[in-house]
Amino acid sequence: MDDPDIDVDSILAQVREGEEDAAAQLLDYIHPLVMKIVWRRCPASVAEEDMAQEIFVRVFKNIGQFSGKAHFNHWVSRIAVNTCITHLIKAKNRRNEIRKADLSEEHQAVLDASVADESVAAPDEKVASLELLTYLLERLDPRDRLILELKELEQKSIKEISALTGWTGVNVRVRAMRAKAKLRLYWKEMLESDR
Repeated sequence: MDDPDIDVDSILAQVREGEEDAAAQLLDYIHPLVMKIVWRRCPASVAEEDMAQEIFVRVFKNIGQFSGKAHFNHWVSRIAVNTCITHLIKAKNRRNEIRKADLSEEHQAVLDASVADESVAAPDEKVASLELLTYLLERLDPRDRLILELKELEQKSIKEISALTGWTGVNVRVRAMRAKAKLRLYWKEMLESDR
């Protein structure tokens, strides 16, 4: 992404002057970064190509607002993450109640094994565990899910998450704490729905 042969400031100046070759060069430069974010954050209801295209349009539409105070890649990342979050919020059409009956047989087996304190060792049970975690994460507000994925799954620091999302460190910490509490509540609701 940080190609030493690319002078981003020069390309940005040319893009602002309307040079199409520079715009194509800039698009080639940011494409891998945007696609990496889209692959991780794009809601299932939106095609990845459509999401990437929307992000590229937003980047070029707002290129005049880029002040250079932050690194250009960081600025593009924020646009990409915020666009994905916006779509996740729009796509959020879920029930508030989580019931064990809504789970597949594999997920129910994992849930039953966890209650019985059995270890999940078989490969198919590990896959079911990951799917169950995904199922629970999808119940969270997209912003809360993003925080947990960045913090717990991708092991990003609070400072890195703040830089990527534009939220304060305190906001990130509070969201993470509340999201974990919601996951515990969802887990408990599923366990109790069978009784």
